[in-house]
Amino acid sequence: MPYNSEAIRPLSLAIIKNHKNQILVSPGYDEKKGESFYRLLGGGIEFGESSLAALRREFKEELNVELVDCHLLQVVENIFSFNGLLGHELDFIYEAKFLNPADYLRDNFSILDSQDEGRAIWLDLEDKDNKIIYPNISAWL
Repeated sequence: MPYNSEAIRPLSLAIIKNHKNQILVSPGYDEKKGESFYRLLGGGIEFGESSLAALRREFKEELNVELVDCHLLQVVENIFSFNGLLGHELDFIYEAKFLNPADYLRDNFSILDSQDEGRAIWLDLEDKDNKIIYPNISAWL
């Protein structure tokens, strides 16, 4: 994902848990830091769009799934570096559920609008202390 060090990106992201005490995340790797990490799914809020509308749109575009029971947990300012570039986000963190229960049975998801064959996987929360998750959501797990 390209970053503009001159802009603050507003994002809507979701914590989605399944019955196995796992959350849906996208794996990533920072080449400059040599760091593997996981990131919540969601995406950018467009001008004139609410954070909730953006969350639902992004999940439809990225995974072709519908979300329900979306509850805003917190807005987090996230200043970070990724592959040596400065990033600055305002992250609207939601808790949400899938409309279709069958989506919880999938092992992984292809991210449909990804140029690098991105995917989403279920991350076991029992192992979360050994994993890096961005943004930091430990307060809600």
